Amino acid sequence: MTTTTTTTTKAIILVGGPSKGTRFRPLSLDVPKLLFPIAGKPMIYHHIEACSKVENMKEIILIGFFQESVLSKFISETSKQLNVAIRYINEEKVLGTAGGLFHFRDIILEGGPSEIFVLHSDICCSFPLNDLLQFHKQHGRPCTIMGTEIESEYANQYGCLVRDEKTAELLHYAEKPETFVSNLINCGVYCFSPQFFDVIGKTMIYLKTSGQNINTDYPEITRKGFDVERLRLEQDIFVPLAGTGFISVYPYVGFWRQIKNAGSSVYCQELYLNHFAKTKPEVLKKGNNIIGNVIIDPTASVDSSAIIGPDVYIGPNVKIGKGVRVIHSIILDQTEIKDHACIIYSIIGWQSLIGVWARIEGIPNYTPFLYSQDKRRGVTIFGAGAQANGEIIVSNCIVMPHKQLDRNYNNEIIL
Repeated sequence: MTTTTTTTTKAIILVGGPSKGTRFRPLSLDVPKLLFPIAGKPMIYHHIEACSKVENMKEIILIGFFQESVLSKFISETSKQLNVAIRYINEEKVLGTAGGLFHFRDIILEGGPSEIFVLHSDICCSFPLNDLLQFHKQHGRPCTIMGTEIESEYANQYGCLVRDEKTAELLHYAEKPETFVSNLINCGVYCFSPQFFDVIGKTMIYLKTSGQNINTDYPEITRKGFDVERLRLEQDIFVPLAGTGFISVYPYVGFWRQIKNAGSSVYCQELYLNHFAKTKPEVLKKGNNIIGNVIIDPTASVDSSAIIGPDVYIGPNVKIGKGVRVIHSIILDQTEIKDHACIIYSIIGWQSLIGVWARIEGIPNYTPFLYSQDKRRGVTIFGAGAQANGEIIVSNCIVMPHKQLDRNYNNEIIL
């Protein structure tokens, strides 16, 4: 009698914490960045959904330094909906991306997973995890990085990869280099074999014995002395291991974007909605007043004369009046858009009010650079409970929560 052993996988999503959500304000004042809705679902729901579709996915673990109560409802509901085990681990102190993985390695390796996915939470893509898994197994190295090609002029804003085109080995890694290295960049999605944790451990020992200090991406923490537990995956692990035969690069062809700031949500939503049109068109709204890809919550009320789309999400209990026009925008729960208002490239926060004939517009900016010649160029954002009176224009602005606007504004942060 022969027996077969079923191999299992796990997934780790690195979610950070509230002190790292400052660039997402004012929206992160009301909801953690990772739960902000993009294309109708919380940001990390898209990650979790992709992980749940991997065969024999044993568990998805979120690692960060939020209070557990902040995420408990989302985890419970999503676990039931997707029928997958989800666990949250609170770091309690910032350990860095590699330090956290190594510190909790016993929990991660519990049950003997054959492979472990690691995903950053602040990215959007199609998450081709099954293809990544097969590529990882085929090439047999302890770690595989998912990489994608972008425009050369933007590449130095990310981790740049040099890949052997014949063997797929990572030959060189440079994190946000000052000069051009490669237009192949790190997507923030990885596949590890369990032995890669041994590699991380050996690197930590080397850094400790060599007395090197490790820089941190967390400026809110003042470091006193050397803390060997605080390790960054990209700079402290990938950089020295490049060219040593330990890491492969999977060439991903598809949409990808980092969610750096609140306005990025609009551009990421556009990418997801285009993807949904091909993969699950049933979630998109259809109708004579709908243009392109649009998601409207069933509880929202939209007048039949309003024209919605393309690339719009309208949340629960939103009211859209007569003759309203909404384009490339996110309208959040319980907001009211009065008759003939126009919303373009904007995010309107929860329980906001836009008056009749008001025009709220941002400046489309698909580059990684939010500022041009010291002037912000991007999506207009209304914090929760903000109000715009009728017949005013608000362009390229950030409006703090509960602010009432009674005149035109342009290129301002309105406190």
